[in-house]
Amino acid sequence: MKVVSASEEGIQQALEVLRTGGVVAHATETCYGLACDLQKPEAVEKLFAIKQRSPSQPVSALFENIEQAKAFLDWNEKASQMVSEHLPGPLTIILKLRHDAPQILYVTPTTNNRSLTTIGLRISSHPTARTLVEKFGSPLSTTSANIHGQPNTFSADDIEKQFADAEHTPDLILDDGLLKQEDASTVVDVSEGVLHVLRKGNIDV
Repeated sequence: MKVVSASEEGIQQALEVLRTGGVVAHATETCYGLACDLQKPEAVEKLFAIKQRSPSQPVSALFENIEQAKAFLDWNEKASQMVSEHLPGPLTIILKLRHDAPQILYVTPTTNNRSLTTIGLRISSHPTARTLVEKFGSPLSTTSANIHGQPNTFSADDIEKQFADAEHTPDLILDDGLLKQEDASTVVDVSEGVLHVLRKGNIDV
């Protein structure tokens, strides 16, 4: 694992890793997360190997803004309400995928993503996460930078220690220093236009 500061130069290195199918660990508003290009199934497969995550558990998508998200997701009034009240921030909103989305987003390591009907939307309030997705130009994965079932990570040192003996590791860590320990994002499903809270985090909806 290569560790670089989350400077302008570090961001450029991270973008190059992402464009070549790699996985980058970076700070978010909750903990460190893992980003890869959701349009590259081989990158998503690598991400799942790193996390040791079941392929039946889709990751969420980090979008630059609502306009970008609406190109991929079927919107409704409840989604608009959640967005206006809580985003950018630690809230994951599950919505239906549009049939006419501009690209396939591989939120699981399989080429059969046409069978997926919903996806988790994230818009981060952390400057590093936002800069990455803005400069990358298309949605990135967003999932905690930890091995499945292990504690969340709040520093580059946490990541290095947790993955010290792992077979698969992130290609690059953008070091933003030690983050304040926060709860995971709240997860809500509004795909049918009705609010269902799937996980309570540090946003009370």
